[in-house]
Amino acid sequence: MGLLEEKVCLVTGASRGIGAATAKRFVEEGAIVYANVRAPKNLDSVYSEMTQKGPGEIRAIYFDVRDETASKQAIMQIKKEQGQLDVLVNNAGVMTDALIGMVSTNLMKEIFDTNVIGVANMLQLATKLMIRQKRGSIINLSSIVGIEGNAGQLAYSASKGAVAAMTKTASKELAKYGIRVNAVAPGMIDTDMYRSIGGERVKSQLENIRMGRLGTAEEVADAILFLASDLSSYITGDIVGVNGGAMV
Repeated sequence: MGLLEEKVCLVTGASRGIGAATAKRFVEEGAIVYANVRAPKNLDSVYSEMTQKGPGEIRAIYFDVRDETASKQAIMQIKKEQGQLDVLVNNAGVMTDALIGMVSTNLMKEIFDTNVIGVANMLQLATKLMIRQKRGSIINLSSIVGIEGNAGQLAYSASKGAVAAMTKTASKELAKYGIRVNAVAPGMIDTDMYRSIGGERVKSQLENIRMGRLGTAEEVADAILFLASDLSSYITGDIVGVNGGAMV
């Protein structure tokens, strides 16, 4: 316990799934967590539950990572209230599947606006504060399909591949400032987003997981916690797979 004691963390897309599990895990480890979602009140029930997890605390912060101005205001708010930002978890993301020939420009823009441009915006804004501190850990959410690709997910896999490449590049540029940048690449994780692909596809994909089951959001959160904490103080530029031995 206490792996994130006295650390200030920002987790985007924290209303459900991996984001919510990460925020909860960080609170359990003593962090002050700013949990982000786009729409006001989406965090009310989650917030109430998390406040009892202790010994850390959680604060809801509402903005859209696609909105550069709102994102900047959020970082400035954290700086004003805490004077520091130790950990950024770039978790906010969208997923829409489409076969080749059905991938529209609008679909590509929709996915890249959140999964790539939003991540880049948050990374750059957080970095400005972390450079002054000479410390920080940034964890981006990639995906197994961003590394391996997957039929029917041209746009989504491309966006998550971009996140992996961004992670590698940022780690090289920011290491001299004491900032570590890593990514987690989940496989088939039992979340609402993954379940949206349909029961039959979930059932068929289970056959490709060597451990024979879906992963949990909590298992991904544990990997994120490791990368956020000082336990990973000599790790940067890594893409950590959390996939149960999955094949895509």
